[in-house]
Amino acid sequence: MKRWAFGLLLFGGVLCAVGLFVTRPQQLPADALAGITPDAANGALVFAAMGCASCHMAPESEDQTRLSGGKSFKTDFGTFYAPNISTDVALGIGGWTDLEIANAIMKGTSPNAQHYFPVFPYGSYVRADLADVVDLIAHLRSLPPDQTPSLPHDVAFPFNIRASLGGWKMLFLRPSWVVTGTLTTEETRGRELVEALGHCGECHTPRNALGGMKWDAWLAGASIPGSKGRTPDIRAETLQWSANDIVAYLKTGLTPDYDSAGGEMVEVIANTSQLPESDLKAIAAYLLLAPKN
Repeated sequence: MKRWAFGLLLFGGVLCAVGLFVTRPQQLPADALAGITPDAANGALVFAAMGCASCHMAPESEDQTRLSGGKSFKTDFGTFYAPNISTDVALGIGGWTDLEIANAIMKGTSPNAQHYFPVFPYGSYVRADLADVVDLIAHLRSLPPDQTPSLPHDVAFPFNIRASLGGWKMLFLRPSWVVTGTLTTEETRGRELVEALGHCGECHTPRNALGGMKWDAWLAGASIPGSKGRTPDIRAETLQWSANDIVAYLKTGLTPDYDSAGGEMVEVIANTSQLPESDLKAIAAYLLLAPKN
């Protein structure tokens, strides 16, 4: 009986060790950024497209250069707080290497090799062009430091166990594009903006009980955690807006019916309105594609 129990414990320990190894935090290759010349000017556009300020600037602030963090995000798993990502060396990311920042953005892995919670939308950023991420990092390094400490997340057991997120990533992350097939140059750019940089699916796609996106309902609208509201279905057949309607909305926040954007979309419009019209047209072209996922 003792041998049986010992064997069972040993098997369980080995199985757990193998599981932790397989689901360990992933990182980019050490030379991943070699040969990429950063363009801080493009990085400012990437910063707007990714909506970095919307999450990381101080609550109630309108200064998109002060990335002190503190904004709260209520979810079914707890309340998360955006961290300080300013250039402060002690309290921000000023002391991180470019590769460490890129790993955080694209792999959801911290400098000390821990999984980040997926409220940070690395599930979308994993599809981003690495050169755009390098440009973003150059722009971030041009912004001022802020000495506001990051707030700890309020997440209860067992959801606070970061090691378990490796399994979550294996189950629910989708590094490949959602919409596939032959796309025009404009539609391809729109796909990058919607599926990767703009991470639109993070809010507009429904999720399962464990928080994974339901890919067969891509952009079909979703419930808003902590609220009775829903994000709208923005698939072409439901939205029924023209390309010009979409461009005007992303630029001004006004709908074809002269209603105005509300809630979190106000901050999204503050970002998309900074993008060139060619990018807004690309987003419209993508959204008007027939579903191909």
